[in-house]
Amino acid sequence: MKPAGVHHVAICVADAQKGLAFYRDVLGMTQLPRPDLGPGYWLDAGGQQVHLMESDTHSLGANHFAIRVDDIEAAVSDLQEHGVEVDRIPFIPSAGHQAFLHDPFGNLIELNQPE
Repeated sequence: MKPAGVHHVAICVADAQKGLAFYRDVLGMTQLPRPDLGPGYWLDAGGQQVHLMESDTHSLGANHFAIRVDDIEAAVSDLQEHGVEVDRIPFIPSAGHQAFLHDPFGNLIELNQPE
């Protein structure tokens, strides 16, 4: 697998509106369109994205970073050949093709092939 860059970093915030106000209005990020995935926002941070996810708990999938890949099928296959368990999820329009895995320490990593 060869990463094409960091696609996004996702972080939990207790209040999505307050998070949006800080990241957009104070830090100067630009709000991006986002599919209906529950409370949260996607922001452009100069070519990479920050995804704000409203959550008062750190549930599965909350805090993570996403590696951009050009061919998700090849990336998943390569990782599985290395004995890594990878979970593909169904395609979500505007979110790209996604798969999730954990590093040896339990940190969640997303593979993302944009549409």
